[in-house]
Amino acid sequence: MPAAPSPGADAPTLQQVTDALEVMHPLDRAQSWDAVGLVCGDPAAPVRRVHFAVDPVAAVVEEAIAAGADLLVTHHPLLLRPVHSVAATTFKGGVVHRAITAGLALYVAHTNADAGAPGVSDALARVLDLDDLVPLDPLPGHPDLGIGRVGTLAAPERLGDFADRVAAALPGTEQGVRVAGDPDALVRRVAVCGGSGDSLFEQVRASGADVYVTADLRHHPASEARERAAFEDGRPHLVDVAHWASEWPWLAGCADRLVVALADGGRTVEAHVSTTRTDPWTLRVPSRGE
Repeated sequence: MPAAPSPGADAPTLQQVTDALEVMHPLDRAQSWDAVGLVCGDPAAPVRRVHFAVDPVAAVVEEAIAAGADLLVTHHPLLLRPVHSVAATTFKGGVVHRAITAGLALYVAHTNADAGAPGVSDALARVLDLDDLVPLDPLPGHPDLGIGRVGTLAAPERLGDFADRVAAALPGTEQGVRVAGDPDALVRRVAVCGGSGDSLFEQVRASGADVYVTADLRHHPASEARERAAFEDGRPHLVDVAHWASEWPWLAGCADRLVVALADGGRTVEAHVSTTRTDPWTLRVPSRGE
């Protein structure tokens, strides 16, 4: 659970909260194509309760409002691609209008949180009990920062058992956990990337990872990765999870760090993590072969 605020401290302004978030996850660490930072809200308004979620969808906005939040912090941007209108007659405009009329500010930490230390992939690595973490794809000039993480298990284990570990550590989704590789193969060195990670296979191979945990693996990149692995040394095996599930563990840690950072400055804020599953898939129908 997120850390409790210090008693007797004053509520921060939205500006003070976003300043603290940007110390944790500086905006200049975001990818050039990204849309991070404050989406809506008055920087002078007080913030007493912050709600954390992966996706800024309508159900999460309603959840935040019902919880009495003044600020919703999400990982995914609402307005990643340019729009020409935020009229309430559009679904994204409806989210903006609902938030503004309810006095709910919206803030996004996306690829800047992916690159952070601790960040999204750190959280994924920690729930899998990985040690000795290093970035999978370091930021230039920042060897401790970057996308993805590589770490080690305390002892080698079967790929099938490791897949069970992943399934137990992450929130459930209709996709579940998919595995490519020999279930009896031993794995110890693990690469992870929260979110879509099939652009990083070269970095995974260079890391010497036995297995790669990420989301949204497409057919051709995954097939080619396994064909190359079979031709070479059998690595990496692949574990594919739902995008939302791979990023959800970051929320609680970010909430904790924000509460502590503000308390150190004499400011009180409560932080809560969304319980709404925003993975878009709602039903899995078994194939005839199952």
